[in-house]
Order: sequence, then structure tokens, then C-alpha cells
Amino acid sequence: MNRAEPNAHPGPGPERPASSARPVRLVLCDDHAVVRAGLRALLGSAEGVEVVGEADSGAEAVALATKLAPDVMLMDLQLGAGMDGVEATRRITADSAGAVHVLVLTTYDTDADITRAIEAGATGYLLKAERPEELLTAIHSAAAGRTTLSAPVAHRVMARMRSPRPGLTDRERDILGQLARGLTNRDIAKALFLSEATVKTHLGRIYDKLGVDTRAGAVAVAKEQRLLP
Repeated sequence: MNRAEPNAHPGPGPERPASSARPVRLVLCDDHAVVRAGLRALLGSAEGVEVVGEADSGAEAVALATKLAPDVMLMDLQLGAGMDGVEATRRITADSAGAVHVLVLTTYDTDADITRAIEAGATGYLLKAERPEELLTAIHSAAAGRTTLSAPVAHRVMARMRSPRPGLTDRERDILGQLARGLTNRDIAKALFLSEATVKTHLGRIYDKLGVDTRAGAVAVAKEQRLLP
């Protein structure tokens, strides 16, 4: 007598990712070769990600974005001499009409850096202290056009939205730059073709906006937040 085998017709197994799904095409941009090597080692073996190129400067990142048309550009902000990550982000998002998503990966989390990167068109902003799984999740989110922020960055953005501080005008930035060079009020006035009284007025506004009350304090905050021209 024939007997049916208990496992002759097994049910469907666990669902697997579709093998036809295209991986996220990624370009790395960092001016440190060791950092790029570490990222390539981490991401090159990650499921659903394909590292298609590396850049060590902002100009090279812009060129590769045009040549390779990746889904995501993983962008550092400080890239040594030449074009920085913010300007590279601005050019990449403009040239690709938003088709290439820029995900910032940096050690810097100042208000100025965050604001400049987001205004330049960055899809996300992560710190290098993030765990590998968080970075992978952010890369996939960026490829889909979704914004991802590191927790400290999100906190700073929310704090700034709750208590916005007026930004510096172009003239105030010019004066701040002269201040950082150690110029006196008289020298600043001569350099910028202003009266000393006007320089003093601008300095008072700069102090209020930066939350300081001395020239040294203004320069220190400006360096910390990279406000100098």
C-alpha cells in the first residue's frame, strides 16, 4: 500500500530578497585613503550595495557623479585644498537634477556645517561615529530619496528650529574675516571702505548673533562653526 511521505510536498520557505533587485550604486568621496579603504571593505561586501568609484577631492567627486551616475554619493565635508564637500554637493545635485543623492558622512556636527550641507542639497547627514548597520540603512534610504540624520544632528536641527539665531550678513562675515586676521577697527574700516563707527555697529551685531562679548570670543566661535570666509 502506497503511503504519502510526510514531507513530500513542503510549503513555501522563508521569503528571500528578489535576486533581480538592483543594488545601490555608490561612490565614496573622502580625502583620506585609509578611510576610503575601510568604507570599501565594509560596504563592498554588504548586500544590496555596489561601490562603483572613489574620489579623493570635491572636483573628482563631481566628475565621477557625471561619469558614473551613481544612486548615492557618500560625501565627506572637509576635503583638503580646493573644492569642499558642500560645494561638491551643490554641483552634484544641480548637475544631476537631484538624480544623484548625496549622503554626507563626516566628523563635524556644527550648526554651520549642517545648515550648509542641507542647503546645498544633501539628502542625509551622518557622523562617522555611526554603527555600520546605521550607515547601510542610511545609504538605502538616501537611494530612495529619504532623509536620514544622525541623532546628534537631528537634535541640533530641532534645537535650532525651536530657538533660531539670526544668521550673519555678508558684510558681517567680511568684518569677521578681517577680525580673525587681527586687524583693528581702524584697519577693518580702511580695508572695507567703511567708517569706524559702522565697523563698531557691525561688531556689536556680530557679538549678539554669536552669543559672545569679546573679539577673541567671536573669532573662536567663528572658527568652531566655520563661519570665516
